[in-house]
Amino acid sequence: MESFWLHRYSVILAFCTLLLVVAGASVTSKQAGLSVPDWPLSYGQVMPEMKGGVFYEHGHRMIASAVGFMTIVLALWVWRVDRRRWLKRLAWILLGAVIVQGVLGGLTVLFLLPKAVSIAHACLAQLFFSATVAVAVFTSRAWGEETAMVDDSGWPSLRFLSILAPITVLGQSALGAAYRHQALGIVPHIVGAMFVMLIVMMAGIAVVTQFGKHRVLHRAASVLLGLTGLQIVLGVVAYLVRISVTGAAEPTTSLVIYTVAHVAVGALTMGASVVLSIEVFRYVRPRERVSAQITATS
Repeated sequence: MESFWLHRYSVILAFCTLLLVVAGASVTSKQAGLSVPDWPLSYGQVMPEMKGGVFYEHGHRMIASAVGFMTIVLALWVWRVDRRRWLKRLAWILLGAVIVQGVLGGLTVLFLLPKAVSIAHACLAQLFFSATVAVAVFTSRAWGEETAMVDDSGWPSLRFLSILAPITVLGQSALGAAYRHQALGIVPHIVGAMFVMLIVMMAGIAVVTQFGKHRVLHRAASVLLGLTGLQIVLGVVAYLVRISVTGAAEPTTSLVIYTVAHVAVGALTMGASVVLSIEVFRYVRPRERVSAQITATS
């Protein structure tokens, strides 16, 4: 029963973290950080034309505080009831990460969105969300169930692709954050998107074609492929909307919606790539081991 509730709590934490990513993207899209030079300010101290930005910023802080508190509870809960030392370490790493993320968030507002700090803040948010998703996987009932192992016979190695996928997605998130904060142009982000799509397709198609009957692997690959496709579409739409409103005095509602959706699905894509990597390492025997077994039996 403890494990059941711990898993449910981990899922809620992952969901709240996704909401935090959405709130952060909303703040950036509305340029709320630029509207609060003397953070923290109370709502009544701000000029009327700045209140919209402060509303987004205050909502972001409230969700961030809730996620921080929930992470403390998770770390203590895992430490108390779970016997796996590596999971306990991961829970404490999560706690350290949320503290660092809070510091970066404060620096982002205090120093008016410095590019390097803002990009680091966005990337750590993606990593933190992916880690909460991983904890939800590790605490699920399915993690304790026995499922058939399969052999990796393709090239490149599926394990290699499963590691490369989240790394490239994270790099693409960094390029996207750099573009949103005007540290880079759109070209690196577009090139990165094509590279991510190539890697994800190679990993996903390899799983689907080799292990289509393996329920866990097939589901993880299908979710990742679907989210990546949706992310590409949202990226194109968000860019077209941005072009159409060039020169506007402030970000339009449509631009904010598509940009926030693009960031949110990007976080989901990152989480899905981490889940696929976890499942591949759990259920797929590496080619070296398969080759050794064949040599030993021949």
